Amino acid sequence: MAIAAFTGPPATRDQEPAVRRKSGIALVLLLPGVLYLVLFFLTPLVSLIITSFQAPVPEGDIGQYQAAFQWQNYTDSISEYWPQILRSFGYALIATAAALVISYPLAYFIGVKMRARPVLQNLLMTLVIAPFFISFLLRTLAWKSILSDDAWVASSLKALSILPPDAHITGTPFSVIFGLTYNFIPFMTLPLYSTLERLDTRLLEAGQDLYASNWTTFRKVTIPLSMPGIVSGTLLTFIPAAGDYINASQDFLGAADTSMMGNVIESNFLVLQNYPTAASMSVILMAVILVIVGLYVRRSGTEDLL
Repeated sequence: MAIAAFTGPPATRDQEPAVRRKSGIALVLLLPGVLYLVLFFLTPLVSLIITSFQAPVPEGDIGQYQAAFQWQNYTDSISEYWPQILRSFGYALIATAAALVISYPLAYFIGVKMRARPVLQNLLMTLVIAPFFISFLLRTLAWKSILSDDAWVASSLKALSILPPDAHITGTPFSVIFGLTYNFIPFMTLPLYSTLERLDTRLLEAGQDLYASNWTTFRKVTIPLSMPGIVSGTLLTFIPAAGDYINASQDFLGAADTSMMGNVIESNFLVLQNYPTAASMSVILMAVILVIVGLYVRRSGTEDLL
């Protein structure tokens, strides 16, 4: 005979007003957050989607569009700007991988090796987040100056015959990926440090007691335990890097042949006033990022992060 699970005594009539009162208080506390999301997230998103389907006003001026349901905006955007789309996600993927390779040893050293020296540990973490104290634009402009043709980096490489005399560093895919990696390294390091700082080192010692090599212990113990930090760091790096438009801009580290989706959106919105194309490119960017992030999180087995 099946036995029903005991879920506790039912609420009495005297308790029902208290339950309703608590539910009402919870709704009141949630209301500001819900209104904020509706006003500053949902409303602009709906407006963006509506704009992406607009059509030009017949015989209207530049920048005049009317409500329509023109799916062709999306197909035209993809057919015209597919190199920028591929370039954006390619650059973002390479920059994310480079940031992970650089940040993981750094986070491991600070979070695990420096536990016995908390003062030095806090100092190193301060140095990691120190770039946040300076404007993103100023940091990128500083690297443009450092990597310019007249600066010591390019001059030294040319003097050593590593670069041809007429070669440039800025305006190349290397400089754009370098700028993306540099600017987003803290976004990778902080989640990794947060995970590795809580790593139980006794598990590493247990692996060595079982005659596992350092590489085997790292591969079988350290990486699986730090996977939440890896997933969080790669997402926090890849998502803004894919939509970045500063590093690839001709005014900073990029050139015309290194432009990304962010540059296309900026140009169509602010220069060409082609709002449907800019809006459709924005929707495409968000949709592709959502698909990639969903597949990546599911593949890595960390669905709880979503």
